[in-house]
Amino acid sequence: MCICIRIPTPLQKITKDKSEVMGKGKNIKELIENLEKDYPGIKERLYDEKENLRRFINIYVNEEDIRFLKGDETEIKDGDEISIIPAIAGG
Repeated sequence: MCICIRIPTPLQKITKDKSEVMGKGKNIKELIENLEKDYPGIKERLYDEKENLRRFINIYVNEEDIRFLKGDETEIKDGDEISIIPAIAGG
């Protein structure tokens, strides 16, 4: 299974300056668990201490926000494109 994951600039130091990485998993949660094996530290940037996705992290599967699907239980398949996008706040 080959799933393309777009990595935002703030997380690229964890992925060795790669803006896209390949991953695998049956759902978003498993995908992130597998990413953690290759890129230690990425999971703690995406999940809080209670194992919930951080509120300021938006994840899209093929341009659909997982918050409106099944959250990190959203199923993924070969060929899907995942985008991790940190929320931007201003004042």
